[in-house]
Amino acid sequence: MQDLKLIKTEKNKKILELSHSMMLNAYAPYSNFSVGAAILSERNRLFGGCNVENAAYPEGTCAEAGAISAMIAGGCKTIKEIYIISKSENIVSPCGGCRQKIREFSSEKTKIYLCNIKWEYKLFSLEELLPYSFSEFDDLK
Repeated sequence: MQDLKLIKTEKNKKILELSHSMMLNAYAPYSNFSVGAAILSERNRLFGGCNVENAAYPEGTCAEAGAISAMIAGGCKTIKEIYIISKSENIVSPCGGCRQKIREFSSEKTKIYLCNIKWEYKLFSLEELLPYSFSEFDDLK
């Protein structure tokens, strides 16, 4: 895990802008906690999602789940990188359910960037984010 300030480069500019615009599009009238997620797939395609709350809590959708759904609907299967941002000045982490969803569509090479509104981030590997995750493919000796 690394603590760094994100620098917009030509390589990451589009995904950073997508995660930020997804956060701005979030529908969070109950919690006032907007989250955006952007995925770079194994085919170098971008997909985004935002949290969408519902009065019938907890029936809303997390940003990560929305981005993963968009990726699958777009014909891609593996997350190469995912950026998750909130309006908080603190780094926030995905809920347990979203960690498992990210795990389902990731590889050991997936990079997970958890960002705050100041563009600071922590970079995680899948193993750091969700050690001993649930999977029929894992060998936990």
